[in-house]
Order: sequence, then C-alpha cells, then structure tokens
Amino acid sequence: MTTPNHGAGDNFDWAAAEADVVDLNAARHRRDNPPRPGDTVDDTTATATTAADDTDDDGGTLLVDSAAAQRRPRLTLAALRDAERRPIIPPWLRSRAEFVGNLAYATGLAGHSLGYHLVRLPKYAAKLLVRSPRGFGRVCVGYHRWLWDMEGDPVRHAIVRAAIDRPDEAKMYDRLSTKRDRRVRWRGLVTIGLAAGLLVAVGALLVAAPRIQWSVLAAVVGVLGVIGSPADKPLLDTAVVTAPVPPLTSDIVLRALSVMGIAGINQAIRRDGPKAIAFPAPIARDGKGWRAEVDLPPGVTASDVIEDRARLASGLSRPLGCVWPEGRPDVHPGRLVLWVGDQDMATSKPAPWPLLKATTFNLGKAFPFGTDPRGRPVMIELLYTNVLIGSIPGYGKTAATQLPLVVAALDPYAEIWAFDFKGTGGLDPIERVCARYASGQDDETAEAGLIALRELRKECAKRAATIKRLPKHVCPDNKVTAELARRKGLGLHWLVVALDEVQELFSHPEFGKEAGELAEKIIKLGRALGVILIIATQRPDAKSLPTGVSANAGTRFCLRVMGQLENDMILGTSAYKNGVRATMFTKRDLGLGYLVGSADDAQITKTYYLNGPTVEAIITRAHAAREAAGTLIGHAAGQAPETPAVRRDTLLDDVLAVIPAADAKVWTDTVVDRLTELRPEAYADLTRDQLTAALKPYGITTGQVWGTDPATGKGANRRGIDRQHITDAIAERDRQRRAG
Repeated sequence: MTTPNHGAGDNFDWAAAEADVVDLNAARHRRDNPPRPGDTVDDTTATATTAADDTDDDGGTLLVDSAAAQRRPRLTLAALRDAERRPIIPPWLRSRAEFVGNLAYATGLAGHSLGYHLVRLPKYAAKLLVRSPRGFGRVCVGYHRWLWDMEGDPVRHAIVRAAIDRPDEAKMYDRLSTKRDRRVRWRGLVTIGLAAGLLVAVGALLVAAPRIQWSVLAAVVGVLGVIGSPADKPLLDTAVVTAPVPPLTSDIVLRALSVMGIAGINQAIRRDGPKAIAFPAPIARDGKGWRAEVDLPPGVTASDVIEDRARLASGLSRPLGCVWPEGRPDVHPGRLVLWVGDQDMATSKPAPWPLLKATTFNLGKAFPFGTDPRGRPVMIELLYTNVLIGSIPGYGKTAATQLPLVVAALDPYAEIWAFDFKGTGGLDPIERVCARYASGQDDETAEAGLIALRELRKECAKRAATIKRLPKHVCPDNKVTAELARRKGLGLHWLVVALDEVQELFSHPEFGKEAGELAEKIIKLGRALGVILIIATQRPDAKSLPTGVSANAGTRFCLRVMGQLENDMILGTSAYKNGVRATMFTKRDLGLGYLVGSADDAQITKTYYLNGPTVEAIITRAHAAREAAGTLIGHAAGQAPETPAVRRDTLLDDVLAVIPAADAKVWTDTVVDRLTELRPEAYADLTRDQLTAALKPYGITTGQVWGTDPATGKGANRRGIDRQHITDAIAERDRQRRAG
C-alpha cells in the first residue's frame, strides 16, 4: 500500500492509495463463491491470488483452496454404517475364558494377601502394643487442647498485642474471652460426664467375664496403637510388590517416534510440531496394557515403525516384549496401532492350555492355539484349511506343529498321519495314536512320506466319489461336514497329516519332485474332503517349499525368520510390505509368531507350550478314548502299512530285469506292466509318471520309442526307456558304493 510522505507536501497520490484499499466484503464474497469456468470477473474488484490459485480459460481467477472444498462433508447414514462401533461390553467381560481367568487371578491375589497378613498378626499386635503409649499421649494432648480451647490462643494473643496501639481492640478481646469461657465451661461439663461414664464402664468391666475384659483392653490398645503409628511407618506390611508402570500418553508416543530416526517423522515434527502426529482415537486401557492409534505424517508408513521395534521400545522406555506395533492397511498405510503391555510377554507366566484336562474334543470346532499380547486366547480351526508353519531352528516350530496334532488326537474319530523328516523325535509323543508314523533323516522315512502322499491322493479321489454319490439334503455343499465326519461307514472322517521338516522331503533328489506335485494337488483338493495338511519347515524357499504348496495354505504361522523372502513365503506375498513382519521377533521371543488366516487381520500369537510329560498324559487319555471307540488303527494298532515301500535300491535292478538284452528300447507303459507282474506287492499302484520321476534322479529320461501295440498290432511312437541308460546308471551306482 502506498504511504504518504510528510515531506512531499501536496504531491502524495491519494487516488493510488485508495486503489490499494481492499474491499473486505467483496473478498469474502469471492472466497465463499468462487467463479466457475466461463464466468466473467470484474477487473476492478479482482485481487491477487496465491500461488495455489489458477485461472480459467477466460482469464478469471479460480480459488483452488476454496471454503467449499475445505468444508467437512456432512455425516451421512452411509458414513455411519461404515464407522467403527466401540463395543458396549468390554472384550474381557464378553470372553468367558478371559473373565474366568481375571476372576481367578483376583481371587488368588486376595487369598494371598489375606494369608500374608494372617501369618503376621502377632507382629502387628506387637507393633500396636508398642505404639499404644504414644497414641494415649496423642489423645491426651488433643483432648487437652480441645478442652481449654487452645486453638483460639493465637487469635487472642494477637488481639492483645493490637490493643496496645488501638484501644478499641480491647472490646474484641472481651468478646473472644467471653466465648472462650463459655466453650471451656461447656466442654468441662462434657468432660465430667465422660469421666463418670468411663468410671461406670470400668466398673462394669471389673465385674464382667475376663474374656470381655481382655477383648475391650485389646480393642483400646489397638485403637491407641493405630493413633500412635508414625505417618512414615504403616502398620501393615506390603503383601504384593508391584513395579510402577507409567501410563501411555501422547507426549510419550510423540517422543518415541521422534527418536526413531525416520526422516519423514522428524521433518514433520520440525515443521508442524506436535500436530505432525495425529491420534484418531483416545489412548485407552486394552487388556493388560495401553492401546494407541496413531496417524503418521504423510509419506511415512506403519511398516517404517514396525521394522525397528527395538528403537521404538527404547523411545518408550519399556522392555521390548511390552511393545507391539501393528499396521492397519484397511484404513490407510500410515495408520499405526501401538499396544504397550504392562509386563514383558517373553518373561510373563505362560497361560495354561484350556484343553489340558480334556479327555475328548470335536475337531470340527475351533480350539485355543495361543494367546495374543493382551493375554486373550487365539482360536484356530482345522476345518476346510491347511496349516503352514515356518521359522528358523529353535523358536518353537515343532511345538506349534505338535499342538494341533494333540487336538486331533483328542478326537477319537480323527485319523492322524505324522512324519518327522528331521528325526529328532519331536513328534514321538503322539506316535501312539498315529495310523501312519515315521521319523528319521534317512531315505526310508522320505520314501514313507512319498508313499503316504500317493495314498493320500488316492484317498482324495475316493472321498470325492463318495461325496458325489450322497444326496443333496445330506451333503448340500459337496464337502465334508462335522456331522458327516462322524458317520461310520462313509469313510469321510477327518484325516490330519503332519509333515514336519518337510524341506527334507521336497528337496530330496529322488522323491522331492513327485512329493511336491502330490502335496500341491492334495492341498488344493483335500480342503473340502476332510483331509488336512499340517506342513512345517525351517527353510522356506522355492526349492524346499514349492510355491503351489505355500500359496494354497489357508492358515499360516510364522515364528522368527531372518529375511523378507522367508517371511513372505510363509505369510504370503506382500505380507512384509504390509507390516506383517516376523523378522521383528528377537532371540527372546520363543513360541511367538504371526498367525494369518484364522482372523481377518494378522495376529501376534504366543503358542501354548506343552512339555513332554504333559503331552504323554494327554495322549494316554486320547489312546484310551480311541480304544473305547474302536478307532485305533494302523501304526497305533501295530499294523503294517497296506502299501509296501518301493525300494529305490532295487528299482534299477528290477527295471533292467524286465527289459531283455534283445530290446534296446521299451515303452514306459510296458515297463510298468512288467514290473507289476514281477513284484505286484511293490509295484501294484505304480504309474508311468511315477516311474519317470523315480528314474530322473539317476539321469535317466524318457524319449520317443517306436514299437508295436500288442492290443492293435499296429506300430506307434510313444515315450520309452533306453536299456543302455539303465545299465550305465547301475554301473555308476555300483562305482559310488565301492568308492564309499
């Protein structure tokens, strides 16, 4: 704006100064009613716009950040329908298990405190006896001050000193003295009455029973002891010592986020201060901890915070096992849910498994698999799903694999096959109830697992045919239900198959390829047929865990892993990117992992731990229940597998035996037929593809072979085997044996 120059006389341009004056009413009208494209704008009233403004095609000014654009949208019924509703009843009160657990804990705490103080009653009595003289003195002093109105002395003395300079204050002193005399006279009468009553009471006690005398004396001593207790020395000892846990506040969260070294957060805090971090909901108690929802600054994702949980815990000044950040990508990538527990999860007392005393269980229901950081039970179902478990060695993978098998053992109508390809005996306690069982790192165990998968593939086909024959009113959805699984004679009972350390099977040079293909088919088909696969591995890569297997597992549990690839192989593609990171677990987080598939969101879960004697006790009850139900079969009943193993050491010799020297090349189908005739007990179910896969590890491949079809007598070109390749493979095998 132009300003007048007092030294310029009349040369000041008042017209130009008036032109600089802004019409506030017109500016407000333009702000609230921005011109639309095609509207004309009066040049005399147009004002300069900000850098964010634009101009339309006619040269008119368009306000980009108009009041209408910044106005909040109205709260509609659709917005309320999509809004999150807070529970009316707290979650801990709706959960029967959690309510009973809290009630039991409170009862136990009260019982402990009561017992603690009962034991110390003699000590408390002695302290009261020692402190009673001081209490008696305090009562006497207090009564003396009350009787003689000692609390008014300072006022009366002040009036006396003031009366020296101001004689009119003497009248005030006379009034105060008169009131004091009346109080002392009345209180003296009360004292005489109390003394008379006390004498009567003492006389009555002297003629009363000794028990009453001692009771009254004890009560008087107790009261005097309480009065005589020092303020800094309480009478009762502390029965329960608790460490003070500071509440979680917005300032603490802001401080923790600011020290994490995330550039986007630091820049936003320098620019906007505390407003850089928003809290869409109040910080509140959630279970045994605090829950805070945080909107991070633009450009910062929840994953940026989750991947450095240790630094976040340092900023919060809390143990690492108390701090559990999670993302909420369903809201937006920058929404962080921070739960800070009162106690370190790694050192807290583990909760007992709710089914510890159960004798039977229906596998068609959900069962408790573990607890979340808040201590609430986490349930999973085995119906219509397959389970994939993975971690690096030593973090509870076998224990997590064993738990659903123990649950399956408690259902006498569920058949269990278990294979431990590591051979450490982790699944040995459940061997007593397994229809098929093998444990070891040798080729025999790997081959037993392969044969089991072959049988399982046939079982799926058999069950599919059974379901197809059932009436629609019995099986409307063409899948096994809990009712059908318990109907004898249908053969649709639950079939739970566990493959622990499955990487040893899938990476086997001879059996791995076929086992992977079979597992992929079973995991796709068996879900609706009552066939449940539980697969556990410590090396989740493409070779050790075929993608067709990992991609079709409906329930996944990932304990500690070291990289993004292993994380996503177990938890699913983009899990790491979405903030579901099992890499954040530390050495102390045994049995702790991310569970995906049992709920809408990924859950941090600590599995229930069952030691060896506990599992054996449960399996003993399960074994008895199966005997009573007549469902103890297979390995558990001392029966050998129905399908004998196809020994790889004799396969080459058998193939060579059925190809005479006169035949240089033979069709693969012909070789399969001749093997079946040679050893029907071993090769009765052998197929062309299986034979091709079994010969491939020896470097033997099939090729086109011309021959005559015995059924039609016509020549044909089909896949076959070169006899020379067989002899070369046998020679190489024998040479390696001699060298070994």
